[in-house]
Amino acid sequence: MNKTKIVFIGAGSMSFGLSVFRDVFTTDELRGSELCLVDIDKDNLSRMYRLALKMNEVSNAGLKITCTTDRREALDGAEFVINSIAIERCRLWKHDFEVPKKYGVRHTLGENGGPGALFFTMRTLPIIFDIARDMEELCPNAYFLNFSNPESRIILALGKYTKIKCMGLCHGIFMGKDTVARIMEVDENTIDVLGAGLNHFQWLLEIRDKATGKDMYPLLKEKNKTYDLNFMPFSRKLFEIFGLFPSCSDDHIGEYLAYGWEAGEEGYDFEADERGRIILKQEIEEKIAGTKSVEDWFTPSGERVVHVITGILNNKKSYIESGIVYNRGSISNLPYDAAVEVPVMVDASGIHPISIGDLPPAIAALLSVQVFIQQLSVEAAVKASKELALQALLIDPVINSIDAAYKILDELWEINKPYIRSCI
Repeated sequence: MNKTKIVFIGAGSMSFGLSVFRDVFTTDELRGSELCLVDIDKDNLSRMYRLALKMNEVSNAGLKITCTTDRREALDGAEFVINSIAIERCRLWKHDFEVPKKYGVRHTLGENGGPGALFFTMRTLPIIFDIARDMEELCPNAYFLNFSNPESRIILALGKYTKIKCMGLCHGIFMGKDTVARIMEVDENTIDVLGAGLNHFQWLLEIRDKATGKDMYPLLKEKNKTYDLNFMPFSRKLFEIFGLFPSCSDDHIGEYLAYGWEAGEEGYDFEADERGRIILKQEIEEKIAGTKSVEDWFTPSGERVVHVITGILNNKKSYIESGIVYNRGSISNLPYDAAVEVPVMVDASGIHPISIGDLPPAIAALLSVQVFIQQLSVEAAVKASKELALQALLIDPVINSIDAAYKILDELWEINKPYIRSCI
C-alpha cells in the first residue's frame, strides 16, 4: 500500500480529533504514513498529540506522528490536509445566535443559515484562505478535506478563488438515514439512502432496502402518519408538503427558512457543550495515563475522511455517500457555481461528484435562495465589505426588518472585527 503525509489542522479539537484518530489508527492501508497534528493552542495540541502516540502504540498502527504550531512547516510535502478549525467557537457562536434574537429575528441555531452564518463566514474565510495560499505554495497537489463550518461557504469560496482540490465532509446524511429508519421502525443498517442538496439541507431522493432494492418511501409515508408526533415534527411537515424527506435535523434545516423558528428557538446548548468538553478532556487524560483502557476507541467513527484518503491513495474507486463540492452541474437545476452536497466517487484521479440531475422544482427553489445568499456572503467575506454583508442579510428570508438588519450588522461586525479582513 502507498504511504502518505496527512496534515490535520485544528487537531486540538477533541471531538473531531478523536473521530480522525479512531479511523486512522484502525486503517491498515495507512501503515507507515505520517500524521502531522497542527494547532495554535499548545495545550490542546499537546493533549491530542499524546493521545495519538498512545493510540498508535496500542493499536500497533505503525504511523509516524508529529505535531507543530507552525502550519507552513507541516504543509511542506503534504498530500492530504484535514481541516477542523473554529475561531473561538462557542463564544462567538453564542453572539451569532443571541444578537439577532435581541433585535426580533426568530431563528434556530445561528450557525449555517441566517445572520449567524454570515458572520461565521466573515471571520472564518480569512484563515481558510491563509491555509489555501500556503497549500498553493507548499503542497499544490494536496487535497483539502474540510470539517469546519460553514461548510458550503468554505467550499464555495475555495472553488471560486483558489486552485486547491477540496471537499467538505459531514455526517448529516447518516443522521437523516437514522431518522427515517427510526420512523419506519427498521434497522438503519438494512437501508440505503441517496441524498442531495445543500449542507444541512439535503433531501433524501431515494430510500431503499439494502438487500432487495425495494423502494421504502411508501412505508415511510405510512409510518409517518402515526409515529410519535414529538419526533422531528418540522422535518416531517416538510416531508408531507414536498414529498421527500429533508436531512439532517429540525434545527439545522430550520436555519434556512423564514418559518424555521417553528422547529424551535432554543439555540445550541452551550452549557451542555462545555460539560461534555470537560468530561471528554478528563477521559482523554485518563486514557493517556493508562488508568482507563483506550481499546474502546478503536472502532470506526462514522466519518468518511479516511475513506476519501485511502480511496484516492490506493485507487480504490470508493463511494462516499455525501460530500460538499463545487456544483459544476452535479445538480442540474441549481447554479453551476453553487456548493452542493451529493454522493461522490474517489480514486487516484481525484474526487468525482455523482450527477443527480434535476431536483423537484419546489425543492430546487428553496435551495436556490440559499445558494445566492451563500454566494453573496462569500463575496462580503473575501472583500471585507460591510455593504455586501448588509445585502446578504437583506436577501435572507430569516431577516424580517431592515432596521433589525442594520443593528445586527453593526453589533456583530464590531464583535467580529478582529477577524474580518480582505482575502483577495
